[in-house]
Amino acid sequence: MDCGTPPIPMDVRTATQTLLSVRNLKTYFPQDEGTVKAVDGVTFDLYPGATLGIVGESGCGKSVTARSILRIVDRPGRIVDGEIHFRRPTTNGGAGQTVDLTKLEPNGPEMRAIRGAEIALIFQEPMSSFSPVHSVGNQIIEAILLHQQVSRRDARDKTIEMLQRVGVSSPEARVDQLASQLSGGLRQRAMIAMALSCHPTLLIADEPTTALDVTTQTQILELMRQLQREDGMAIMLITHDLGVVAEMATDVAVMYLGRVVEQAPVDAIFHAPQHPYTRALLRSIPRMRARSRARLTPIVGAVPHPYDRPSGCPFHPRCADFMAGTCDRRAPSLRPVGDQHTVSCFLYE
Repeated sequence: MDCGTPPIPMDVRTATQTLLSVRNLKTYFPQDEGTVKAVDGVTFDLYPGATLGIVGESGCGKSVTARSILRIVDRPGRIVDGEIHFRRPTTNGGAGQTVDLTKLEPNGPEMRAIRGAEIALIFQEPMSSFSPVHSVGNQIIEAILLHQQVSRRDARDKTIEMLQRVGVSSPEARVDQLASQLSGGLRQRAMIAMALSCHPTLLIADEPTTALDVTTQTQILELMRQLQREDGMAIMLITHDLGVVAEMATDVAVMYLGRVVEQAPVDAIFHAPQHPYTRALLRSIPRMRARSRARLTPIVGAVPHPYDRPSGCPFHPRCADFMAGTCDRRAPSLRPVGDQHTVSCFLYE
């Protein structure tokens, strides 16, 4: 696996200000059976122009974290604690104003102005995200009209231009087609076109290559890198595919059971992982030079049930470095273990 060259040639972490700073974010879903702590104290930073890969097993809270940032968490879920500081862009290229998104009303005018225009989301499954009864072009046009003072004709022209930019063939014809008339790759490209139609400073991509074949996946990832270079936007890439992370990310945040257990530059994650869970994830990846028919190394156990969370460190029931009397009693906090490298583990206390 090759970590490759970061999509942005400069060291974006030298920026004086973060673009997005999430601190102790908690998003809970109260149910009759108990409370599901989908996001339980997430902390990470994202810098301008960088690509932050959010990785972890299914059910670790990656998508709920993204929806919390955009304030579109489905009921009965709600943010119960934490801060989400986002630095809004200015027209003259200045530093911009920083706002705490958790303090804004989800359907208030300020949050609606940010959502879709300054922070955009590529949904996990475009087939279910597009309306089945409206044309793809009409839905992109509505997004443009919501955030920009342009006529409908100009919005249609901009939509055709965006579809052409993301590589949709015959955009003048595709603009009037339904999502069901497009292939999976074209639907994903149309979703990217809608997300980028208002030139956001932050693009959240939630499993953007799910259910796509390898060739289409490569095209979509290359398209995202190209658009990032052209527009200078930051990307928050949610995935369970560490190969995609190695190819796309400048930084990586590893999540487990609603918490970030390790965050570091991508090279450090792949070449010097510190948390036992990160090491286990890397060991489970198939390797090109492995012996024929060699067995993979699975992570022992399974993700705990949402209503039966373990006490102490959430990973301790599956951890090979478990320390009785410590890991099962107290929850570790994120602490620095190197330059721009933080880990949540008692091995480093």
